Amino acid sequence: MSTVALEQMVMQQVRAWDVLDDRVLDTLRKVPREAFVPPAYRDVAHADAPIPLAHGQHMLAPKVVGRLLQAVDASALDTVLEIGTGTGFVTACLAACSRHVRSFEIYEDLAADARARLVARGYGNAEVRAADALDLPLESRYDVIVLTGSLPRYDERFQQALEVGGRLFAIVGDGPVMSARLVRRTSSTTWTTDDLFETWVEALVHAARPPRFVF
Repeated sequence: MSTVALEQMVMQQVRAWDVLDDRVLDTLRKVPREAFVPPAYRDVAHADAPIPLAHGQHMLAPKVVGRLLQAVDASALDTVLEIGTGTGFVTACLAACSRHVRSFEIYEDLAADARARLVARGYGNAEVRAADALDLPLESRYDVIVLTGSLPRYDERFQQALEVGGRLFAIVGDGPVMSARLVRRTSSTTWTTDDLFETWVEALVHAARPPRFVF
């Protein structure tokens, strides 16, 4: 894969979208995105274009991944929960920055493929489980939680699973424009919320939706 295409992705897409953290830019240089895209799309692995997956899913655009990584600011001591593994690319980026990543993927075939890619690339601190995270009790506490699909209606269960000082990245909304949010747990009973940018991604499967009004 062309190093020119990679550097164009990092500088012209990601950095140009206000991702100024050198650690994030270096992570995106080091994690081989082309190894995590479906074979038919490897020629456009670094393009600013949607890459479709099975089950109507898509990979997050590189610039969104960059903003996500910058927002959660994962460190080598952090434990991370990811909801929506997809191809495993975001999982690998998070694993490169943190101590351990647990990722849930609702589709078994995507989970199996992502797991194989992560093993092949040596990301031994990432585990992928095939399960619907919305059906599971979140009994552990995490320093970082990342949702790669959107929440049409915000669900507080994820912020409850943060350690104090932990960060949650979620995209919230049910329209053509959604808000990417960073939620921080500041104490056992308090959180802060910052809206980061506007975007659009598919909703998490089985995510709750706002009630529809019929006139």
